[in-house]
Amino acid sequence: MSNIATIALAGNPNSGKTTLFNALTGARQRVGNYPGITVERKEGHLHQSATKVKIIDLPGCYSLSSYSQEELVARQVIIDERPDIVIDILDATRLERHLYLAVQFLEIGIPVVLALNMMDEANKQGLRIDGRKLSSLLQCPVVETVARSGQGKQAAIQAALDHPRMKSGGRWEPLEISYGADLDLALVTMVEKIEGAGFLNDRYPARWIALKYLERDEEILAAGRKLGGLAQELEDIVEKTTEHCRKTLNTTPEGLIADYRYGLINSILRQDVLIHQPSHHDRIDQSTRIDSVLTNRMLGPIIMLSILYAMFHITFTLGEIPMGWLEGFFGWLGETATAIIPEGLLQSLVVSGIIDGVGGVMGFVPLIAVMFLLISFLEDSGYMARVAYMLDRVLRIFGLHGCSAMPFIISGGIMGGCAVPGVMATRTLRSPKEKLATLITAPFMPCGAKLPVFLLLIAAFFSDNEAQIMFLITLFAWMMALLVSWFLRSTLIKGEPTPFVMELPPYRMPTLQGVLIHTWERVWQYIKKAGTVILAVSILLWAAMTFPGLPDETVEGFALERESIMTAVLSEEERERQIVEIDNREAQAALQHSLAGRVGSFFEPISQWAGFDWRTNIALVGGFAAKEVVVSTLGTAYSLGEVDPEETGSLSSQIAADPNWSRATALSLIVFVLIYAPCFVTVVAMAKESSWRWAIFSTVFNTALGFALAVLVFQLSSRLLS
Repeated sequence: MSNIATIALAGNPNSGKTTLFNALTGARQRVGNYPGITVERKEGHLHQSATKVKIIDLPGCYSLSSYSQEELVARQVIIDERPDIVIDILDATRLERHLYLAVQFLEIGIPVVLALNMMDEANKQGLRIDGRKLSSLLQCPVVETVARSGQGKQAAIQAALDHPRMKSGGRWEPLEISYGADLDLALVTMVEKIEGAGFLNDRYPARWIALKYLERDEEILAAGRKLGGLAQELEDIVEKTTEHCRKTLNTTPEGLIADYRYGLINSILRQDVLIHQPSHHDRIDQSTRIDSVLTNRMLGPIIMLSILYAMFHITFTLGEIPMGWLEGFFGWLGETATAIIPEGLLQSLVVSGIIDGVGGVMGFVPLIAVMFLLISFLEDSGYMARVAYMLDRVLRIFGLHGCSAMPFIISGGIMGGCAVPGVMATRTLRSPKEKLATLITAPFMPCGAKLPVFLLLIAAFFSDNEAQIMFLITLFAWMMALLVSWFLRSTLIKGEPTPFVMELPPYRMPTLQGVLIHTWERVWQYIKKAGTVILAVSILLWAAMTFPGLPDETVEGFALERESIMTAVLSEEERERQIVEIDNREAQAALQHSLAGRVGSFFEPISQWAGFDWRTNIALVGGFAAKEVVVSTLGTAYSLGEVDPEETGSLSSQIAADPNWSRATALSLIVFVLIYAPCFVTVVAMAKESSWRWAIFSTVFNTALGFALAVLVFQLSSRLLS
């Protein structure tokens, strides 16, 4: 056998797959996205004996169909990258459900090791699993693991490396299951034709292709149609078989295939593989006991809101001090750069464009890190699935599906997510109309890109009520998403809601390593974005706010004013004050005369209804690229427009001291940023998931709605707060 091996980790969501991956690889990980899509790709490596092992963490999925992007990606990795073996992690407490994916791996033919995870939970529930018998019946190694403690992780890797087919070059031997007389006959006919024509079977086993045709797998059907010839003949066989199944069994081939797979699993488990010990029959497992309280109709929502509020309180309490350190660091960095670099465009670019622009975004890293840490803990514990379960009761009132909860949560429904994967997550919704309503309103959520804007404004105007304001922002986002969804489902996207079914994972104590890795991954993505996209946009906006410069006659006018002050009979202190005032007016005039300033001023007659001046308009236009740009642009704008050294300080303090700003303005801007057009990347993702027509509709509709609400909030709050 080679001294290099590639192992794919697979499993259902909430099976402990990622926990095991983290336990195996630790910090030896590489995280990115699969090309062209937002599904996360994780790779790690380790050394076992004399073998260097590369581990690919496949997206969690329930099957190898093409219903979701995750399932399709997992399948493509198996087919295109052909790892040497798959370790399939199964939740031992839900063995029947989780074996369904394992059977499909066996059918495609790749060598498999089954890792029975959460064996500690299974034992507590009185379940006894005969791993040797299961291994004998499925003809693949079976090991027991407890991923969160690392128990069995080395045994799983060693079992994979010792697999007979690994030692013989990793040959694929597909498992053949009987699907009854009707389907078996069709399969035999199709396999003969596929093998005879060499139809797609350079990538897939012939029988597996035939099964996918019977399941009407869209990717396989599309690939077959590109080849032509046999494709239509195979589809004709499927059509005849489907018609026959409907007439004789009142079902479809897809339903029969699922039934026979579960039939195989049940027949295996009944052969003394899975035994529920009689003494534990009446035992209520710990997750059920906890759910009786946390998902209670009355207590559940109250506890959920309390946890949300506590999370914000902890975030601001823990993150405030390191946030001050970072602000101080970037302030020192700006002063140092000013002292070192000669006055001119280069100094302006470095200090105003880069340090003040990017530094304004980076200053919020501590707060965001704490929030991501808490969110990761809730996700890993199994509580977030309960949030979706409880929200189903509410979502159905507004014409949505319980599965809409996850796109909302992923988009930032508990703060700090991202709308792009949230939009991608709408694929789990089978109803196109429910999917559209969810897709349009998911960007309302307070994503990680909007967080810096909210944190900036809260620090400037609501520092005494930080947690309460963040809590209210989240509630307002959900309220608007639900109301707009109800409006859309009642007018443009009418249709009946579909049923909701969801499996709740068991509660488990998250591992410190797992929580820290998940937190670091999110924080690092934020930092990378600040150092790439935000940096690039900040430099472009700095240029737009710097050029063209003031006309010569205007510059000469300010110079004459300075000369007159210098020759006037004034005290040194008064002369310096007036010179600084002239410098400030010149900086403001230059900024307003710039390309960006002209754009901001153009919109000001309308935007002032919502309390936005021309500088805020510049930031909001930049926010179409990425919402963090709102903060970096304000940092650049205030840096370019303020030259008094006594007035320097954090961006929040500069905004708070600006007479054009007020609490009413801050509230108005929070509402507008929350609702207005999604960032450009999200718009592209929406177009891919629906169409450009709906993506453009969302951009225009959300912006119009956001501005109307911002005007309403500003006008009302101006009167109330005054």
